[in-house]
Amino acid sequence: QVQLVESGGGLVQPGGSLRLSCVASGKFYSIFDMDWYRQAPGGEREFVASISSIEKTMYGDKVKGRFLVSRDSTKNTVHLQMHSLQPEDTAVYYCRMEIRLTITSIENDYWGQGTQVTVSS
Repeated sequence: QVQLVESGGGLVQPGGSLRLSCVASGKFYSIFDMDWYRQAPGGEREFVASISSIEKTMYGDKVKGRFLVSRDSTKNTVHLQMHSLQPEDTAVYYCRMEIRLTITSIENDYWGQGTQVTVSS
């Protein structure tokens, strides 16, 4: 059973920084894209950032220049370094990974349970 667990969320003042991490555990063959999404209260889930297996990165328009996504494939982990946080960044942050369970299977999406980030003075 594949499990994704996020960590690093919390309360931070405007202008502050946080670093989120997400680690995949269980038995699988490989991980392809690793992504971050977020969902604010009453809002839809939106794309934040992604990093491919060859470390090509993409960012949502709202976080470009402030957030940095990275991965440690040896540890099945993806990080999201967030700077210059603003109240509008308040949301539950979810990681998503494309995981192939065996060498012959196709990739499936797996999601973490989410970690709360609150930006407030």
